[in-house]
Amino acid sequence: MDTAVPPPSGEPLAVADAATGRSAADAPGGPCGLRADAARNRARLLDAATHLLAELGVAHLTMEAVAQAAGVGKGTVFRRFGDRTGLLFALLDHREQQFQAAFLSGPPPVGPGAPALERLHAFGPAVLRHEACHQELFLALQTDPLRHLSSAPHQLRHTHLAHLLREHGAEGDVELLAHTLLAFLSTSLTHHLTVGCGMALERVEDTWHHLVARLAS
Repeated sequence: MDTAVPPPSGEPLAVADAATGRSAADAPGGPCGLRADAARNRARLLDAATHLLAELGVAHLTMEAVAQAAGVGKGTVFRRFGDRTGLLFALLDHREQQFQAAFLSGPPPVGPGAPALERLHAFGPAVLRHEACHQELFLALQTDPLRHLSSAPHQLRHTHLAHLLREHGAEGDVELLAHTLLAFLSTSLTHHLTVGCGMALERVEDTWHHLVARLAS
């Protein structure tokens, strides 16, 4: 995968828009690139979808239900989000951008200011806890693995990990090592281990530290 070269340590990367798959600064479909009326309509649709998600769960969240709750035609929802997956990405977008801000410009050790290896160790548990809070949404979005792997948030995480590995001086192909680390943080794997196997999340976090120590050595 071709990824942008990160800026020097401490400088933020562009925050990715999970709904559009682009940088938030460049995304014409994001709130900043919309006309005022379109932005209001988007916010109205997302507000309706958020309430339905809390009430019914992600399995029962449909484009038709969102349109009915927002009092608009179904075509309006499809034009704004493309499909149901696009709607789910949009619902996750605000939460994801908050997490991105934490590892791009937040306090150390997750954010800049700590040694690269320390940031690598801190990144995994931060991802695991973040995704545990929104696990239903993340699981729904991983039903289309190709779309998930090509999404801007996933690519940004990959670029970030590759940058930290490179900064630390890790040996080997840092691009593939970053993919290996991200695969371990897969929401579906974490759900299987913690829910399906009854494993404590702390055990998964401990193994992240072992994996980072081995790959970064």
